[in-house]
Amino acid sequence: MSTPDTRAPQMFPVLNAAQIATARRFASGPERHFAPGEQVYAIGEQDAPAWLVLEGSIDVVRRDGLNHEAPVTTHNAGQFTGEVNQLAGRGSIAAGHAGPNGCVALPFDPAHLRALMVGSADVGEIVMRALILRRVALIEQGGAGTILIGVPNSADVIRLQGFLTRSGYPNKVLDAAADAEGKALIERIGVLPEDLPLVVCPSGEVLRNPSNLQVATCVGMTPKLDPAKIYDVAIVGAGPAGLAAAVYAASEGLSVIVLDERAMGGQAGASSRIENYLGFPTGISGQALAGRAFNQAVKFGAEIAVPLGVKALDCTAERIALDLVGGQQLLARAIVVASGARYRRPAIANLAEFEGRGISYWASPIEARLCAGEEVALVGGGNSAGQAIVFLAPQVRHLHLIVRRSLSETMSQYLIDRIAALPNVQIHVGSEVVALEGDPATGLESAEFRNLADGTSRRLALHHLFLFIGADPNTDWLKDCVDTDDKGFIVTGGGARSLETSLPGVFAIGDVRAGSTKRVAAAVGEGAAVVAQIHALLAERSTTETV
Repeated sequence: MSTPDTRAPQMFPVLNAAQIATARRFASGPERHFAPGEQVYAIGEQDAPAWLVLEGSIDVVRRDGLNHEAPVTTHNAGQFTGEVNQLAGRGSIAAGHAGPNGCVALPFDPAHLRALMVGSADVGEIVMRALILRRVALIEQGGAGTILIGVPNSADVIRLQGFLTRSGYPNKVLDAAADAEGKALIERIGVLPEDLPLVVCPSGEVLRNPSNLQVATCVGMTPKLDPAKIYDVAIVGAGPAGLAAAVYAASEGLSVIVLDERAMGGQAGASSRIENYLGFPTGISGQALAGRAFNQAVKFGAEIAVPLGVKALDCTAERIALDLVGGQQLLARAIVVASGARYRRPAIANLAEFEGRGISYWASPIEARLCAGEEVALVGGGNSAGQAIVFLAPQVRHLHLIVRRSLSETMSQYLIDRIAALPNVQIHVGSEVVALEGDPATGLESAEFRNLADGTSRRLALHHLFLFIGADPNTDWLKDCVDTDDKGFIVTGGGARSLETSLPGVFAIGDVRAGSTKRVAAAVGEGAAVVAQIHALLAERSTTETV
């Protein structure tokens, strides 16, 4: 693995004798002897332990394309295998074999690895940093993990690539028409055009035009749920609020599960750069922030099931439960609704036809690559829109910003100042998008905008239109279980606890809550605050049951 010299010692640290002695206390089993060349763990293996090498070495390889392996590194005595998947018990991205002289190594299964993180601040910090940096390097290299074979820039390739990227999984796209390996596989298994894209999982399994959930299952992203288990806390939504609640609840010993039907990070996870979040003076991308929060939550033992949708809150029985997509039901002593909001869509008849084919609701590096050097338009005047403009403008030829009102009414001043300094951004105040033109098979070709003051229209030839026009609360799944305001946001604070809904034991935090401040910092704060209120609820119930 090629890494900068300054990062390599942190990525592949060597534990000293005292640190090895500390780590031994947390091992999940006795040391094992492996013969030269013997497989220690395989690509795609679920719950593969991290191994601390005591003698000899372990050679680590990753998938490089469809049928080839590439060396990653060799771990010698005092070094340990694994990356963040070992922490969560997900499918291994790499494989390990004992070196030429064999090896002796100690296993650390996911639970014992997490115990090491928490039980030894010194060694835990070294291991956690290394696991994260290794995942980052695998993503940068692009050859490990999941292979997508299809038409580059097609809607389904973009969908799957976006899902894997936002989930922090390395992936690589092969052109079905131009790449020799991709063409050979397609010809060998007789794939029809409607079967594309193909997804080759780390284990080698091949999926034909799969859903996000199918891909998540194939790479081992979604854990198997125990239908008999009752969690202390079930959190619906893996945005900043939900992840913060998971970190604080799990760190205080509560059993926690987080569910999200899309990807970790919520809407904030799609932000190219958040610059007004405390502690990050140079800013941080939403994906990076979500990734760090995810690793923290897993470190303390929280289970995270993504993508796994919640169909409904069942409040008809004595015990509240979550009805999941697929027919399962999940029980919890307390439920935290952090489902945030869904992207608002303008009332345009053929809008859905161009979603993923020119219409985007976020601006990630994938979208930026697709529209590089082109003329684009963006609709919206909030902070999310401002962050997207600052990210996109340097990469496109010209950007039209379409807003109903003055930016000063809806956007932070630092973003307004930065947009004003961009030479290729033209602001159209008092306009809205009213029509789209193009072929759904090939993509968007133009958009029509109307001036709200005089009713005149203007047509812009463009292939990419970004919509940041706000969001509506994602509360349909709650049915009539909790009170909401006239806009659908959840009302809280009717009882003794400020974040509890009208249904005891159900709490609401973040953007989905009526009256909340729609900022990442506020969402994180509510995620922390709700845990104290859950403790109070559980203590009351315990007292009542005892009496």
